[in-house]
Amino acid sequence: MICNICPRRCGAERTETYGGGFCRMPAVPVIARAGLHLWEEPVLSGTRGSGAVFFSGCSLGCVYCQNHTISAEGVGKAVTTERLREIFHELIGQEAACLDLVTPTHFTDAVLEALGDEEWPVPVVWNCGGYEKPETLRRLEGKVQVYLPDLKYGLSEPARKYSGAADYFDWAKRAILEMFRQTGPYRMENGLLKQGV
Repeated sequence: MICNICPRRCGAERTETYGGGFCRMPAVPVIARAGLHLWEEPVLSGTRGSGAVFFSGCSLGCVYCQNHTISAEGVGKAVTTERLREIFHELIGQEAACLDLVTPTHFTDAVLEALGDEEWPVPVVWNCGGYEKPETLRRLEGKVQVYLPDLKYGLSEPARKYSGAADYFDWAKRAILEMFRQTGPYRMENGLLKQGV
């Protein structure tokens, strides 16, 4: 694939075995960890934990990243979309409160394929850095119930200095408006976020 999924618009070639462009990831999903995550926002994890899937690579290059080995060093294992779907089912089988997809943007195609047309029994959460293309997000409409974006910067100089993305706010403000357009106002049930931003 020639990739233009994120705002970097690298136009990089990404194959099943080769990762070009800023994220340096192949087209198949690379996962660093999948499991119950009790330390997510309480409205997502509740008492059971979110069903977190930590994807390797990132479209940002934040110097302060707490997951640097995952985001910048590529630690993780490549899986098929079929295996990714199985992982989603396994997490739900462990009574995860949601499917928490952490830094999934550069694997949008694979995530959409893994989600398929299934009606998932828990919310699907798009847990991202906020640096998103609205066109990419529109492809997720009806598949994602909760968006959890960061809003890291309002000024271009700190965004350039700390994440290598001077255009961060221009993209993030449009992305968050698109997220809200899709989900509308937040909806809670028994202390858990079921829909919203």
